[in-house]
Amino acid sequence: MSERKPIESWLTDMDGVLIHEGVPIPGADAFVKKLRESGKPFLVLTNNSIYTARDLHARLRRMGLDVPVENIWTSALATAKFLDDQRPGGTAYVIGEAGLTTALHDIGYVLTDHEPDYVVLGETRTYSFEAMTQAVRLIKGGARFIATNPDETGPSTEGPLPATGAVAALITKATGKQPYFAGKPNPLMMRTGLNAIGAHSETSAMIGDRMDTDVLAGLEAGMQTFLVLTGLTTPDEIERHPYRPSLVVDSIADLVDRV
Repeated sequence: MSERKPIESWLTDMDGVLIHEGVPIPGADAFVKKLRESGKPFLVLTNNSIYTARDLHARLRRMGLDVPVENIWTSALATAKFLDDQRPGGTAYVIGEAGLTTALHDIGYVLTDHEPDYVVLGETRTYSFEAMTQAVRLIKGGARFIATNPDETGPSTEGPLPATGAVAALITKATGKQPYFAGKPNPLMMRTGLNAIGAHSETSAMIGDRMDTDVLAGLEAGMQTFLVLTGLTTPDEIERHPYRPSLVVDSIADLVDRV
C-alpha cells in the first residue's frame, strides 16, 4: 500500500462503533475526549434519519459522550444538503420523523402532498400503508424518488427491524422507479460531511463497523478506512468483499492513540 498522509480529520460511524444498543462501547469516551482535545475536525455519522443532530447530541451526552451538535452528520442532513444543491426552495412529500422533516424545513423546503418535486423516504418507527400508497401515486405522477439510506434492516433489542431500504424496495416494486440514496455507502454523504468541517479526503479517515456501508463509502470518497469488530461485520465476512479496509481493529479503544 502506498504511503498515506497523516490523518488530520476523522469521521466515525455511531452505532456499532461508539455505542451499541444505547450503551457506550469501551474506549468510546476516551476516543471522543482525545478528538476534542486534539482540535482536529471530526464528525460522528449515522445513516439513521429519525433524530436531529440536537437530539443525538443529548442522547450521546446522557451516555457520557460529549459530541457537539455541529460534529454530528446524519443521512437526513446529507439528503437536505443534496436537495438544496439540486433544487433550492423545492417541495417534498416526506415519509419520516423529525430528523428528516426538520432538516428539510431548515433549507427552506415546503412539505406537501400536492404535486411535490420529490418524494423523500426516511426512517420512521411507524410506516403507514396510506403514506406509502400516497408516495407510490406521487412518484407515478412525476415526483422524483429520494431515500435517506439503503439500510434494509436496523437494530433493536428484540432483533432486526425493517428499515428504509426495505420500504424503498416496496415502493420501487410498485412504481418501477429506483430511489437516489443520499446516505452511506454513497460517497456523497462523506464528501458533504468533509466539506462541512473543511476537511480533505486524502488526510481523513473513516471508522465503521460495516464493510458494505462505512468502509465502502470511505474507500470511494478517497479516505483511509478502519473497521472495528464491535458491530455487524465479523472477521470471516471481511474476506467475502472485493475491497478491504486500511486496517481492522477490535474496537474504537485501539484507535485512541492514533488521534
